[in-house]
Amino acid sequence: MSVQVAVIPVAGRGTRLLPLTKCQPKEMLPLGRKPTVQHVVEELTASGIREMLFVTGPGKTAIENHFDIDVELIEHLRVTGKEDLLAELDFEREEIDYFYTRQRRQLGLGHAILCARPFVGDRPFLVALGDSLIGLNHESDVCRRMIDCFEETAADAVIAFQEVPRDEVEQYGIALPKGEAGDIFDLDDLIEKPSRDEAPSNLAVAARYVCRPSIFQELSQTQPGKGGEIQLTDAFRHVLAQGGRIVGLRLRPGEKRYDVGNFESYFNAFLECALADPEYGDQLRESLRKLL
Repeated sequence: MSVQVAVIPVAGRGTRLLPLTKCQPKEMLPLGRKPTVQHVVEELTASGIREMLFVTGPGKTAIENHFDIDVELIEHLRVTGKEDLLAELDFEREEIDYFYTRQRRQLGLGHAILCARPFVGDRPFLVALGDSLIGLNHESDVCRRMIDCFEETAADAVIAFQEVPRDEVEQYGIALPKGEAGDIFDLDDLIEKPSRDEAPSNLAVAARYVCRPSIFQELSQTQPGKGGEIQLTDAFRHVLAQGGRIVGLRLRPGEKRYDVGNFESYFNAFLECALADPEYGDQLRESLRKLL
């Protein structure tokens, strides 16, 4: 497989989720039984990726601790007769290599990805935002499809897109397709957070990217944009302006993105994950019916 490493940016402070995120990373907020970032890692693992590089920042050590093997906890469960709970720690023993680097200054997503350059080197790589997952219970194979598309098209990058309502386009990077936008399409441009009237489509970037290592050079030359941050979208636009090829891959119907970015999206994501729980989902559904 050409893509063997994933870069997972987790350095953001999560200020829109205060006070929940005052002392814990937003990526560690639970979605059902698992923290958000564990869902993301399982999604990537199901796609065949075994090297995970987290780009962290201040207050993110809980992420490192979560993926460590906790020998003392394992022994405690055995001594106290709770061996049945050991299955909940199976993720610790997956054949995955975890790596961590720091984004020392908060200069945006593009800068966070640039921090991965010494580790990634000259390899193609996948970017998965640590506060967003695609599909419940790692049922989505969008990362696998993106890697296949990357290999088949020899594109400079492949970006996942989701259809959003027209009144939400101002929240996303929006695709300007080159011609008809089927399940897989070429990009003519990317428009960052356009107004509803200016949006060229309702196809929004869905937090998953596959990139050639040449994107690092583009990012190193990208000037800070909105908010003084280095935007990944600006680097992609420069690739397109130079005649490069970027391919969009549309999420399938029902292949939903769950986002932990603000309270509205987090509450909805948690509720859907909890309702999908095989043991407690039906009971919760009945409780909600009584409450509503």
